[in-house]
Parts: sequence; C-alpha cells; structure tokens
Amino acid sequence: MAQFTLNSTVNDVENYFGNAGRLLFPVDRPFNPNETLAQISNSAHYIWYSNIKTNKTVEVLNYLAAEQKKHQIFYPIYSEDEIAAHPSRANTGLYFFRVKEGAPFAINNAGGGFAYVAAMQDSFPHALEISKYGYNAFALIYRPTNPYEDLAQAICFIEDHATELGVNPRHYSLWGGSAGARMAAELGNKEVLYQLTGRSDIPQADAVIMQYTGFSRVSSADAPTYVSVGNNDWIANWRTMKQRLFYLEQLGIPTEFHVYSGLSHGFGLGEGTVAEGWINDAINFWEVNMHN
Repeated sequence: MAQFTLNSTVNDVENYFGNAGRLLFPVDRPFNPNETLAQISNSAHYIWYSNIKTNKTVEVLNYLAAEQKKHQIFYPIYSEDEIAAHPSRANTGLYFFRVKEGAPFAINNAGGGFAYVAAMQDSFPHALEISKYGYNAFALIYRPTNPYEDLAQAICFIEDHATELGVNPRHYSLWGGSAGARMAAELGNKEVLYQLTGRSDIPQADAVIMQYTGFSRVSSADAPTYVSVGNNDWIANWRTMKQRLFYLEQLGIPTEFHVYSGLSHGFGLGEGTVAEGWINDAINFWEVNMHN
C-alpha cells in the first residue's frame, strides 16, 4: 500500500522519515510544511525547472519509505567533529538507492543555480531510474556555497565505505543537471579530482552525464562525457554544450550529444516529452566506457 499520495504534505513526509527526512526538500528555499506534494510540484517552488512530475515525486518517496524499512537510506558525509567545526556541513548527505551488492554506482547532483538543491526534480528521479537498471545510485545533498568540496567529500566517503555500502569502488559515474552538471564535469576531471580530494587512490569516473549547463572548460584530463539539452533553453545554450564536446573529441575523449526540439531548461527525465528515454542512452554510454 502506498505510504504517500499527491495530498501528502511536506510535514507528513519529513515526520515519516525522521532524521532522514530533513533534507528531502530544499533547506535554502521556503517550503510551507502544510503544502501538499501536488502544491509544491511547480516552478514557483523549484525555480528554473520545467516538466515537473508530481507522480514521480510520489514514486520516489514511496520507494524510499519501503527501503527505509529494510536499509539505511541516508548517510552523512562529514563526521560529527567536521560538522562541529563547520555547522553548515549538517546540510549535506547522500540518499542511497540501493540494488545488488558489488554493482557500480552513480552519484547524482541536482541543479538549482548554486542557490538551492532541486533534488526532488533533478537527482532523486534519476537515481531511482538508474537503480532500476541494476546500478547503485546516490543523490547528493550539497551546500550551494561549497558544492565542489561536498562532492569531493561524497566521493571519498563512498570509496572509504564501499564494503559497508556494498558498491564497486572501481567503477562509478557522475551525473548532474544545470549547476549539478558543472559539479559532475569538474570532479570528473582527473586533475581536479586529485586536487580536491588530495588522494591518488580514487579512480576517475568512467563517465560524466550532463544536462543543460553552459560549462565550457575543456581538458585532456576530462572524463568521457554524455550531454542532453533542449534547444529552447534560455539558460544553457545547446551550441555551447555541443562545441565543448567537439573539443573533447579532438582530444580523443569519447562523447555523445543529444539536443531535443522545443525543450527548455530543467526537463529532468523528460517524461512525456521528446526527450523521454534519454537516460537509456546515458546508461549505455556509461556501460560502454566502463568496459573500456
């Protein structure tokens, strides 16, 4: 029986999950605890996002509710001492969409213009879909003021707790939309990864999966990169994204590019649009480069 419906409130959800529920909704934007899931599923709450699907929000929450009965679903990435030193680190952590033990993993990073974390629209749905393909998936809740530090910390945490989490520490991908895509691209770069983690034992991501961002830096240390974007995106120009992949290809780095007619910024999984199913291509791209 479903735990949550369209009429469940933010307060209902947070109370059900307890400590694991505090970061399900953005802490950097005002959400009325008495609003329903249907009432918050719009671009007034999740600014810069389109194609928001309330049914997917309900599906994600019911999945996590079922998982919480069997497994831990939320993991802090900083220790108590580290949080005491910088209290804002309490607003970080990983939601785990767990599948079979020993499978590779993906880290999903939502966008939000480095002003808030739009996880319910831009990383939770992706993590859930990735798990359906048999891969472990995490959704990172990061601080908009310290996004790269938090993603580096998350990568280290998963690598150091791979046995406990039941994931393959040698194979992973980094996913992101908008601001989150910038995070994925930066930490997908081998040199930046080592610089921000201070560790040479962590492998580079097999692939970076990016949606709708104007990130343009190119380096021979970048990871294989997949891109999807709409041609009606007034925030991230599709030509900028395509040009970056052209230069990556010139460096011998595998790429794949998809532009979707009429879509604007923040279309997420693209359900019910011309982009529906793009995640199948992205996972295939990861798999090919994982084996390479």
